[in-house]
Amino acid sequence: MSTDPNWIAVYSGKVRELYRLETHPGVLLMVATDRVSAFDYILEPEIPGKGKVLTEITDWWFAQFPTVPNHLIDATSLAEIEPLVPERFQGRSMLVRSLKMFPIECVVRGYLAGSAWAEYQESSTACGHALPGGLSFGDKLPEPIYTPAFKAPVGEHDENISFERTVELVGFEVAVKLRDLSLQVYTEAASIAERERLLLADTKFEFGVDDQGVIRLADEVLTSDSSRYWDEGSWRDGMRKESFDKQIVRDWLAANWDRMGHPPRLPDHIVLETAKRYRELQTRLTE
Repeated sequence: MSTDPNWIAVYSGKVRELYRLETHPGVLLMVATDRVSAFDYILEPEIPGKGKVLTEITDWWFAQFPTVPNHLIDATSLAEIEPLVPERFQGRSMLVRSLKMFPIECVVRGYLAGSAWAEYQESSTACGHALPGGLSFGDKLPEPIYTPAFKAPVGEHDENISFERTVELVGFEVAVKLRDLSLQVYTEAASIAERERLLLADTKFEFGVDDQGVIRLADEVLTSDSSRYWDEGSWRDGMRKESFDKQIVRDWLAANWDRMGHPPRLPDHIVLETAKRYRELQTRLTE
């Protein structure tokens, strides 16, 4: 491995970092850290092994959709680049194309949860979609719904937006493509997850366009950070808040923090249980 690969940091988000290789324009190294965030704050301590788990889940899901273009670098280019990846990033990084990212989080919901549940209780709608009356938390929706959000800068809240607003942001043709791709991938992923007795309640996708005009699925895909999964048996028994993600972190913060100042340090048992849930999802999906 090169001792001086000239990787230049270009972005540091709440949980991911991007680096570019000076000698290979157009190539980025996307690194998943072990950091965990909630309520727009980066929390302490980190979740052990989280970055590696998210990377392995994303790689596995990309392989399930061979007809959907993604941002991974093709195999013919990897031989000369992979040896340059620093050892500290091994196992939790992906070599990806540089894309022009759309400022849209493409959210798809198949079950009633999260902010959609909060809205439904007030108006019987979910992100503007009219839904049948009498639904309970975690119920399956009549069909998956597309509920996009405007991707806010780090530290600010993402904003749920209408499809019409996405047209204003990216144009009609792109807006339709993002919606249709999101629903397609969600539907296929939900079917795959059900084979392992997992229910994909909701997820978010991000897309970008390359220099040839091809829209590509990017960033992390269908991980515990970007999705809500439930165990099918637990869901049928009414235990619909025990998801394979950081919900346990959100719940602990809600009970132990008044949203004033910086959030408190997570206790060891919450950190260990969160890591366990991330690993369990990885194992059930990929092994």
